[in-house]
Amino acid sequence: MPAKQKKMPRKKKAVKKIGKKLLKKAKKLVKAKVVKKLAKKAVPDLETNLPVMLGPVPGSAHPTTLAVDIGGSGLKVMLLDKNAKPLSRRLRVETPLVSTPERVLKALDGLVKQIPEFDRASIGFPGVVRNGVTLTAANVSKQWINFPLEARLKKMWKKPARLGNDADVQGFGAIQGKGLEMVVTLGTGMGNALFINGHLVPGLELGHHPWKNNLSYEMILGKRGYKRIGRKRWNAMLKLAITQWAHTFNYDRLYIGGGNAKKIDFKLPANVTIVPNTEGLFGGVALWRDE
Repeated sequence: MPAKQKKMPRKKKAVKKIGKKLLKKAKKLVKAKVVKKLAKKAVPDLETNLPVMLGPVPGSAHPTTLAVDIGGSGLKVMLLDKNAKPLSRRLRVETPLVSTPERVLKALDGLVKQIPEFDRASIGFPGVVRNGVTLTAANVSKQWINFPLEARLKKMWKKPARLGNDADVQGFGAIQGKGLEMVVTLGTGMGNALFINGHLVPGLELGHHPWKNNLSYEMILGKRGYKRIGRKRWNAMLKLAITQWAHTFNYDRLYIGGGNAKKIDFKLPANVTIVPNTEGLFGGVALWRDE
């Protein structure tokens, strides 16, 4: 007959049970602290002494659009009027280190609670987007693959919402709508978009195209590439890439945005322009052009 298992003493059982409860409680407290910390860091343009809203919202501003930019490094929101003019300051928090959908949504909700009211939302996401679903996730958690982000935000905010690739949305804010225009965003990764007379050519992911020594453009020109090869080499590689893009796409104009655009230290060709990061928010109104 098998030996009888020794029963754990009642005292030990009770201690173990209490230990599990305390651990669970501690985890909840840490989680709540993180969310609270993120909300505190949501400051308008990093100037805490300024109000979020630029003034009262006139009736002529409607429909107002909450523009949301989800990035690998930062989450940004801004309220825009029907002509894409800002009604609020830009609010920003760092993207959670473990950037799962649930954590990012909580951080975004903390930002949005500081905006009094909006009629609809536009969201830019760093990956391939189709029918309101995020299909890829190169610079955020893999849990974003096949995630119904548009539907979740509609439910969370109880407002109409539209989702687009972040570089596409930034492009809508930057382009003039004439000829062949290309947009490249240099941030955590590398995004891009192509437009013909203001119309988007969807699905282009140049950043993941193999380029040098089996490394993609993003691996060299993204944030990790910059850290690995240093500013001088990074600028040299970007200069080479711009020359190649000019011969490959024959664009009329190239717009370069993203957080790392400010690190460019060489003279750009006459048809290449650096655009501010806020264009990623201003383009949000363009997602509603058909209304």
